[in-house]
Amino acid sequence: MSEFRRAVADEFGEAYGRSLVRDLVLGDVGNRTAEQALDAGLAPRDVWFALCAATDVPRDRWYGAGRPVLPRDL
Repeated sequence: MSEFRRAVADEFGEAYGRSLVRDLVLGDVGNRTAEQALDAGLAPRDVWFALCAATDVPRDRWYGAGRPVLPRDL
């Protein structure tokens, strides 16, 4: 969950990200908001992918938006 929250904040910003998670209905998770999907027990990764798809986040950022590339990752 902490990685989900960090990815949302990195991609959308704190306030807008919270709003999206709370208010945007995502068809890919059963027509629920991200918050409802997570509360229902869906995997945060699946909810993140649904949120990315619904908001047209480029696929190259689906695995952790805004995360710096560290030397060990190269």
